Amino acid sequence: MTKKAREDFSDCREKRQIHRSALADQRFRRYYPASWFSSLGAWLLRFLLGWSAWELTHSATWVGIVGALMLAPALLLSPWFGILSDRMNPQRGLQLSMILHNVIALAGALTTYWDLYDRVALTLLATTLGIATSLHSPMRLAMVPLLVAREALPSAVGYSAMSFNIARMIGPALGAMLVAQVDTVAAWLTAMVLFSVSFWRLSRLTVELNRPVSAETSYLSQFMEGARHLTKRADLRLLLALTALNGLLGRTLIELLPALSGQILNGGSSELAILVAMAGLGSVLGGLLVSRQAADLGRLLLLVCMAIALSSATLVILRNLSDVVSLAIWVSWLSVATTVAGTGCQTLIQLSTLPDFRGRVMSVWTMLAMGAPALGAAVLGAGADGFGFDWVSTVAGILGMCLVVIFYARRTVVLAAGAP
Repeated sequence: MTKKAREDFSDCREKRQIHRSALADQRFRRYYPASWFSSLGAWLLRFLLGWSAWELTHSATWVGIVGALMLAPALLLSPWFGILSDRMNPQRGLQLSMILHNVIALAGALTTYWDLYDRVALTLLATTLGIATSLHSPMRLAMVPLLVAREALPSAVGYSAMSFNIARMIGPALGAMLVAQVDTVAAWLTAMVLFSVSFWRLSRLTVELNRPVSAETSYLSQFMEGARHLTKRADLRLLLALTALNGLLGRTLIELLPALSGQILNGGSSELAILVAMAGLGSVLGGLLVSRQAADLGRLLLLVCMAIALSSATLVILRNLSDVVSLAIWVSWLSVATTVAGTGCQTLIQLSTLPDFRGRVMSVWTMLAMGAPALGAAVLGAGADGFGFDWVSTVAGILGMCLVVIFYARRTVVLAAGAP
């Protein structure tokens, strides 16, 4: 990192208590529509792959396999793409991601039109989407800080979370409507249009790096350098631990909504749809709350820990709920708390990370944010089958409250690292 960049990074800490909207920056306003279109396209693709997995096989196991294929590559490839985002302009990486997503949508449309869409095609497309997601996430996380001033970073992260979670509700609904009212090929082609618009919007941006782009060292050397950087940064390790804790608790229960609805409500698709919609609404509200925060490390850390504590308390009261209305409110509140904690941790790490290491550090955040809920769902799901959600959620909630108190007691490592 250049001396000037280090000085700029240090000097801007003095502004961290000022709130500024990311939409006040022209560069972010130009980028934001691209984020919307890519998120809508991504959720539309995920819907088409999940829906077609059931239509082809009528097997819950196959649906689970397809879901894993869309997730597993991110756990394996995110570190490599994180290094790549430190070696190149992330704008180019996002454009490459849009091309790859377009290829997936085109392949889906052609194989469906020619009646070649089978289990092999489904597996290849799901795996390719997982790879495309692995590329997209670290590039997006490395790009956003280049578009806004430091004091607007919480706003940018919050707005990005809002667009992602609104697309999470609209994308599948759009896909279901197209499949039912038009045909599946039209749904695949609509995804292509969305990614093409996103690519066009990205091409209109001018992104200047606040660090030199260098590829003089090997990927292994940069990986080891990033690992050494994390071992020296107690503040980043604490924030990553909070990310994992949030994923293992609240996010896990959100992932288990189908089982939660079935075991507690004995519900069907309509009850599950209500819970999923309320989870999406809670995520949007959580993202909006973070978007209104100033770039103040102490206040953000307190907000994150309070959110995790409240989500833990929310888990404990699950045993008292038995109807769809109370459970829908519970899911919405849990989603608000977990979104605030997740986006808050992301914001804190973005604010605390040196530009030279941003891609590599954020790739670790991506692995934990995506991997912890998957691991938690497997563990808590098995526990719920054996002992019921009441017992499992109570134990998890109490454990979460104890751990967040321990983590918050170490807050000085974050505040000391962020001191001007």
